[in-house]
Amino acid sequence: MENLKTQIVVIAGGPSGLAAACQAAEDGADVIVIEKANVAGGAANMGMGPLGIGTRYQQQQMIDVTVEKAFNMFMDYTHYNVDARLVKRYFEQSAETIEWLEEKGVEFEGAFRYFPQSEATWHIVKTGNKIGPRAAGHMNKALLKDAQERGVNVLLETKGLEIIKDDEGKVCGVRAQNAQGEEFVIECKAAIICTGGAGANKQFIQDEIGLEQGREIYNFAIPGIMGDGLKMAWAAGADHLPVRIEQAADLGGGEEASGNVINVMKQPNLIVNKFGKRIMNEEYAQNTTYLGNVANHQKDKTIYVICDTATAKGYVKNGVDVTSLVTPDPDVSGFFDDFDELVANGSKNFFKADTIEELAGMLGIDEEALEETVDEYNDFCDGRDEEFFKNYRYLKKLRKGPFYAAAIHPGGYGTVGGIRINENCECCDKDFMPIPGLYAAGADACNIYDDSYMFLLPGNSMGFAVNTGRIAGMQAAEYVEE
Repeated sequence: MENLKTQIVVIAGGPSGLAAACQAAEDGADVIVIEKANVAGGAANMGMGPLGIGTRYQQQQMIDVTVEKAFNMFMDYTHYNVDARLVKRYFEQSAETIEWLEEKGVEFEGAFRYFPQSEATWHIVKTGNKIGPRAAGHMNKALLKDAQERGVNVLLETKGLEIIKDDEGKVCGVRAQNAQGEEFVIECKAAIICTGGAGANKQFIQDEIGLEQGREIYNFAIPGIMGDGLKMAWAAGADHLPVRIEQAADLGGGEEASGNVINVMKQPNLIVNKFGKRIMNEEYAQNTTYLGNVANHQKDKTIYVICDTATAKGYVKNGVDVTSLVTPDPDVSGFFDDFDELVANGSKNFFKADTIEELAGMLGIDEEALEETVDEYNDFCDGRDEEFFKNYRYLKKLRKGPFYAAAIHPGGYGTVGGIRINENCECCDKDFMPIPGLYAAGADACNIYDDSYMFLLPGNSMGFAVNTGRIAGMQAAEYVEE
C-alpha cells in the first residue's frame, strides 16, 4: 500500500478521537483518523453522555453547579494529587463543549445526577427512546458525520503501530497497518493518541495494575482496546505514568442477570464480607466507585448483599427504593422468577437459601458470625444504625426466608491513565517537556482521578474524552499551522 500524507493523524476514532478530528478540521488542519475496528465510536457507544458544568440545561433546571464549585470538589476529592491546570481547563470548557456538540446535531435530555448524592452534571444524549445505555452512540455518529463533511479521511480497520520522529525529535509520521496486513506510513506533522486504554488486555492489566481480570476484577472489556496507544506513546518517549482501573463495582461476577435482579440487589440492604461482618453504610453503595473500593479491600475481593423475601416482595409490590439512570425503572415484578432461573442454571454469584445458616454455608461464611451480624442489624432496624449510621428509610429487617444474596466484586470501565500530558494535551517526557507534535486525549491520558473515579460529578469519563479531544485538536492544529 502506498504511503499517505496529511498534517494530523488521529489514532483511534472514539469520542476523544472524533472530537479531536472535528476540532482540528474546524481549525483548518488536514486530518486522517485511523481506527482498527470496523466502526467508529469505541467504548463510548455503550455510554450515555458527557459532563457539563455551567450549561444552559443546569440554568433552566435551577441547578447550582459552577466551575468553581466543581473544581474545588474535584481537587478536594483527589487531595490535589492531580493536575489542577488540566482539570480547570477541562471544566471551564465543558459548557461550551455541550453547545459545540449541539451545533453538530447532538440533542440532550438535560442535566442529571447518577445517584442521589451526586451532582447533576451528566448531560445524557437524546435518542427518542427512554433514557438508558448506548445513548452516546448518537453523539459519536454526529461527530463522525461532521468530521467527514469537513474533509477528514477516516480509515477503518486500520491499526496504528508506531509514532515516527525525525532527527530533531519531532513527530513526522505514523506507521500503520490495514485490514489486509499491509503496512504503510502516514507522513504528518502531529499525531493525537486516543486509543481508549487497555481494558480488554488481561495480561497488560496484570502487569501494570496487578489484578487478574475475571477473578480479582471484572472490568468493562471492549474488544480491541489493548493498550496500543499507550505502548506507542511510551516508545516515542512519553513518560510512563501509573495505569489504573476506573473503579466501579461489578454485581454478579460478570454473569448476565436481568434488570429485575440487578435492580433489587443494588438496593441499600445489608452488605457483608467473607467474615460475615458489615463493612459500610449501605446507602453509599449507590456510588459504584465507593462500593468497588470496599470490595477491593476485602478478603478474596468479594462482598455480598443480602435481602429477605419480605423486602423483595415489598419492592415487587411498591417498586424499589432507589433508582438510577442506568437502572431507572422501579418496577421489578419479575424478580422472583428471574432469580430462580439464575439459581437453576447453576449461578456461582447469586444465592438463595431458606435460612441464614444455609446461606452462610453457600457463601463460605462462618454461620455464627453471619447470624450474629443479622441479629444485630435487625436490632438496628428497630431504631438507629449504631454501627454505620445508615438512614432509617433503608433499614429493612432480614427475617423471612428464602433469603437472597449476590456477590459484588471490583469492576471498572477499563483502564485510565498512563501517558503524561499537560493542560494542552501535549505528551510530555520524564522531564515534563512536551514531545513536539505528539498529543494524547481520553482514557490513555486520563490521570486526573488518582485512586478513585470522581463519580460525584457524573459524566466525567466521556466529558474528559470529548474535552481533551477538542483541546488536543485545537493545539495540534495550531502547532502544524506554526
